[in-house]
Amino acid sequence: MATTEQEHRLLCISPVDGRYANKCTDLNHIFSEFGLIRQRVRVEVEWLKLMSDRSEFPEVPSLTSEQRAKLSAIASDLTVADGLRVKEIERTTNHDVKAVEYLIKEKLHSTGDPTLAKLTEFTHFA
Repeated sequence: MATTEQEHRLLCISPVDGRYANKCTDLNHIFSEFGLIRQRVRVEVEWLKLMSDRSEFPEVPSLTSEQRAKLSAIASDLTVADGLRVKEIERTTNHDVKAVEYLIKEKLHSTGDPTLAKLTEFTHFA
């Protein structure tokens, strides 16, 4: 185990989080594990919105502008606590993408909107 800052930087996975860590802090929100989770949630939400607009997916309910805003907020309002929830789910599923899927389903149910709750069937679909 590293005992000093110098040893820690020497033993990091790459020079980016070691030697250059202080120069790359602005990138943490993009390249961190939370950044990855946030982008996965964003992609899943955008996919749900697209399917709700397309006639090729007749089973996916159409959404009102208010429902679309609630759906978008799942991605835009994602918190570090949500990221920790994904990690908690992942300990059970042993699958990072499945854990993101389950988080989105939880959030869809928590809106209290029956139409958004129906989208759980189509989360990570196709």
